[in-house]
Amino acid sequence: MVFSSHRDAAIALLNDPEAKLSRKGGSFLGQCVVDDTPLSEAQTDWLATLLDRAGLPTLDLDGGEDD
Repeated sequence: MVFSSHRDAAIALLNDPEAKLSRKGGSFLGQCVVDDTPLSEAQTDWLATLLDRAGLPTLDLDGGEDD
């Protein structure tokens, strides 16, 4: 399983009782939930890092297509 939207990934992290999030991380995830603007490369990397640290599935925003 992978997350195909940053919104779904952020919701999963916010709902994970085991995820250890900082205030800054929680704020970032909340913004991901309410704002559908595409993430920058740095934001995408940060979200991927948070998912990895929580042991959650990866983020695949391009639907598995190779560039």
